[in-house]
Amino acid sequence: MRYQDQVAGIPWERIEAIRNALKGWTALHFIGGEFRPSESGEVFPTLDPSTGEVLSHAARGGEKEVDRAARAAHEAFQRWSRTPARERKRYLLRIAELLEKHADELAVVEALDAGQVLRIVKAQVARSAENFAFYAEYAEHAMEDRTFPVDRDWLYYSLRVPAGPVGIITPWNAPLMLSTWRIAPALAFGDTVVLKPAEWSPLTASKLAEIVQEADLPPGVFNLVQGFGEEAGAALVAHPLVPLLTLTGETETGKIVMQNAARHLKRLSLELGGKSPALVFADADLERALDAVVFQIYSFNGERCTASSRLLVEESIFETFVERVAERARAIRVGHPLDPETEVGPLIHPEHLERVLGYVEAGLKEGARLLVGGKRATTSFRGEDLSRGNYLEPTLFVGENRMRIAQEEIFGPVLVAIPFRDEEEALRLANDTKYGLAAYVFTRDLERAHRLALELEAGLVYLNSHNVRHLPTPFGGVKESGDRREGGHYALEFYTDLKAVGLPLKPPHVPKFGKR
Repeated sequence: MRYQDQVAGIPWERIEAIRNALKGWTALHFIGGEFRPSESGEVFPTLDPSTGEVLSHAARGGEKEVDRAARAAHEAFQRWSRTPARERKRYLLRIAELLEKHADELAVVEALDAGQVLRIVKAQVARSAENFAFYAEYAEHAMEDRTFPVDRDWLYYSLRVPAGPVGIITPWNAPLMLSTWRIAPALAFGDTVVLKPAEWSPLTASKLAEIVQEADLPPGVFNLVQGFGEEAGAALVAHPLVPLLTLTGETETGKIVMQNAARHLKRLSLELGGKSPALVFADADLERALDAVVFQIYSFNGERCTASSRLLVEESIFETFVERVAERARAIRVGHPLDPETEVGPLIHPEHLERVLGYVEAGLKEGARLLVGGKRATTSFRGEDLSRGNYLEPTLFVGENRMRIAQEEIFGPVLVAIPFRDEEEALRLANDTKYGLAAYVFTRDLERAHRLALELEAGLVYLNSHNVRHLPTPFGGVKESGDRREGGHYALEFYTDLKAVGLPLKPPHVPKFGKR
């Protein structure tokens, strides 16, 4: 297929060349500055979500590869943690430049591997470069802290020091952007890294390793182990030379990681699931609310941790507003991720498609009213055959907050609409979930907006807007959505240790034990 001479500014011939190159390529481990296959020689396939066919392969790592990577990171930490901040800054800026230089290749690879729409992935690649450029500036200045003079007798001061090798386990929905969001601050603050990407979308991780190698980052500062979660991921969680672990993924996975990491008293940063509500009041700018609600659940194929997957609407406008959402959902263009007009592409993997369809079935069994979608999409908006891919029609239910489709994270283009009577009931429904990542409020009453912002049980609250990420601000959830904050200065709390130093300004009195 050929849609246009270029897509997202990338010439079609370039897209085809990148896709063809993947067919004979194996994504390898990157350990100690070198690309390596698995010791066993095993590889695993990564599938093209649009066709179900094998797209490429990746090395299948396990305990041995993780051990080598952890030892390389541990050894490199002794040098990297003492590297002057201005030098670390130069490395990060070089990586940012190379991400921009290779942006087209990275975007095409990730669109094919993860099934995300190319023009959206292109923006995610730009965000990845921004992650490194942003934290490059923090490398020189963020480690400064406070002094505590005590009269004229003592001077105490605190400072931050690098904490050690960091194990980074990333999800499959936005692998490049979400991995660089953790790698950049780790490197900026003097830590080393062992990355374990998701096995359903492993390819851009190895492309990132190529960029790191081109940037001439010292060997062992960044390491990559490909493989399955229960093999390579579990080995990374258990390795004694990796004292810090970050995970972006499902809440149940986070619980397992927390249990296993507790044996080694590891420091954890967990960004987990969500079931984020969007509260729409009758006095809201309904056009803006409509745009935000539809975009926030159906963009990124619905595979977004901050998706507003519960739509809470005031009773007086419920039927009218929900019907407008339904009209928009029916008109969404489902198609191949390389098609410039596509709005929703395929879900990541056949297993995930079946999981999401299972929730559709559960919603129907519990009595939810299906307004739109609910089944596989077999034909694109252009009339192309989609039957081999993992495509799902954008789906809209009217239901109740007690239902599974309103309580459990589906991670697909499935929205459930629920009416509320007043502000009190809206708040109760919004907080009636085990999750607490994000919440969205649409109202012209700013006093009410701020009241709700204080009372909503969520780490992120957006007023009259969809989710617009700002790197200096804290990111993270409450309840079963996570336990840390990252972003900007807040990342220091995880990636560094805070140390206090005391200096007497005149000889202090010391009790003379044992002197006779």
